[in-house]
Amino acid sequence: MKTKYFIMMVVAVLMGTQVMNAQDNEQGKKRSRKRMTMEQMVDMQSRKIIGDLGLDDKTAAKFTEVYKKYMTALNDVRKEFPLYGYKGMKAKAEKGEDGQMKARVVMPTDAEVDKMMRDRFKQSRKMLDIREKYYDEFRKFLSPKQVQKIYDQGQMNHGKFHKEMNRRAGMKRPMEGPRQDKPQK
Repeated sequence: MKTKYFIMMVVAVLMGTQVMNAQDNEQGKKRSRKRMTMEQMVDMQSRKIIGDLGLDDKTAAKFTEVYKKYMTALNDVRKEFPLYGYKGMKAKAEKGEDGQMKARVVMPTDAEVDKMMRDRFKQSRKMLDIREKYYDEFRKFLSPKQVQKIYDQGQMNHGKFHKEMNRRAGMKRPMEGPRQDKPQK
């Protein structure tokens, strides 16, 4: 009888410590989770690309310097133009008949859509100019196939970044958005 009691106590203590450890880990993750700076992300990306391309130390040093300038230039252009939501829709808060605040989807005007499209074209042109400029810079010490890998990987990472940001924000995929032919409640 004493053996069963002793075993039950040991199990209870172990379970209690496991629960406390799990809570401490969750709180620790929340506190210690910090956003990476742009410089840290660029460093991490450049190290990954250097490993993928198998560059020697001398070439890796040149690559890192040029890659940081390249990414800074691209990020500056991305910051210059605001990001627009899916199809340019905006949510507008209004008071309903019952006094409660409700969100209503407001479609942009033709002038707003025109401005968004022209801004996207400007941004695309500037980004293309940057890619062409840095292609010539990268070609001074890399082969065309290596530069292509860098550009392909950048496009792939950019898509992953946006998917992750949308996931964290709890956004739905565009196909799951509100249908335009049904009135909103």
